[in-house]
Amino acid sequence: MIGRLNHVAIAVPDLEAAAEQYRGTLGARVGAPQHEPDHGVTVVFIELPNTKIELLYPLGENSPIAAFLARNPSGGIHHICYEVEDILAARDRLRAAGARVLGDGEPRIGAHGKPVLFLHPKDFTGTLVELEQV
Repeated sequence: MIGRLNHVAIAVPDLEAAAEQYRGTLGARVGAPQHEPDHGVTVVFIELPNTKIELLYPLGENSPIAAFLARNPSGGIHHICYEVEDILAARDRLRAAGARVLGDGEPRIGAHGKPVLFLHPKDFTGTLVELEQV
């Protein structure tokens, strides 16, 4: 059902410093910041040959990333994202298997302009999982 790894998302306390670390220290190709008000984040994508890193920074007071950073002030891995061909079919199959889909269960448009869903970390060995339709 799941396809390739789309990205690993890392919450960061300083978006500019983290982007510069990837650009300057690691020599990675770093995109421009994107504000995603529907998700309460600002994201920066790091392009790698085989996947992406998504740097996450809080956007607004109700940002879920602000709460994550309050618990993890240095930042850290927030979620992993897998590609799926049909997000509704994937959702239905996962629910039938007992997995919890976060929110109202309806896909939202993510930072790549494609439908996404999140799965409860308690159902996936403590890891928040994002599914993105490709």
